[in-house]
Amino acid sequence: MSPRKHIPQRMCVACRESQAKKSLVRIVRTNEGVFVDRSGKLSGRGAYLHDDPVCWERGTKKSLEKSLNLEFSEADRDRLNEFYIANIKQDQQADFDQPEQISTQDR
Repeated sequence: MSPRKHIPQRMCVACRESQAKKSLVRIVRTNEGVFVDRSGKLSGRGAYLHDDPVCWERGTKKSLEKSLNLEFSEADRDRLNEFYIANIKQDQQADFDQPEQISTQDR
């Protein structure tokens, strides 16, 4: 019997729910500012958010600032908002645009 592989868990700073690290978005504080870390490899203090609009909006108000021990600059907020609009909001809108498939086998 082979041992199960360990899956790293991280907690969303907005809703405090733990999930697999790969399913969350990492936000990192560096000397240059706050950035979205898609690779998960940037050095600096990091915090995680779900790619859910509710968590994203709640997190960017105060939770992220508290977790990263700083106040966001305008440039930091702009970068986070650009990522939100380009990735999270677009994905959520695409989910609503897709008509629900109704299976004939369920009848």
